[in-house]
Amino acid sequence: MLALLLKRVEALGVWLAGLGAAIIVVQMLWISYGVFMRYVVGRPDGTVTEATALLLFPAAFLGLAYALKEDAYPKVMFLPDALGPRGRRRLELLNLLLMLAVGGFFAIAAVDATRNSFVSGAASEILLWPRWLFWAPGAVALVLFTLYVVLRLAVLLTTPASSPARRG
Repeated sequence: MLALLLKRVEALGVWLAGLGAAIIVVQMLWISYGVFMRYVVGRPDGTVTEATALLLFPAAFLGLAYALKEDAYPKVMFLPDALGPRGRRRLELLNLLLMLAVGGFFAIAAVDATRNSFVSGAASEILLWPRWLFWAPGAVALVLFTLYVVLRLAVLLTTPASSPARRG
């Protein structure tokens, strides 16, 4: 059951990372349009800066679960290499607990911000787009990341530690 849930969350993480990539492509095209309008046509578009800034929040968090799945976070490798299997396991446990604390904090903050902006009806200053539309993808990504960390912790804690090889 745990393995199936982990696979499903990982698959959802891949889809969210794809959404993040699509947002980055939209930002790139919108910024290129803004540069063209400003320097070629001579009529700057006032929406480019706000739109790309608002899209930064979801783009920043949509790839979190995928990065964890691919073990793509920056690491200092000399410490795990210097530790034995038990030490590496403990270090991985500590790392996941830290990710849970930080990810959980940001997930709660993002869900709260999404809810508050939805309830208040707050909109962006220039585009007048509802702010919750920009908070929601990041909130979903952070909740998924936190769930994924919990599942990875569960797998780590339920998998027996490899016993050290005995000399005979």
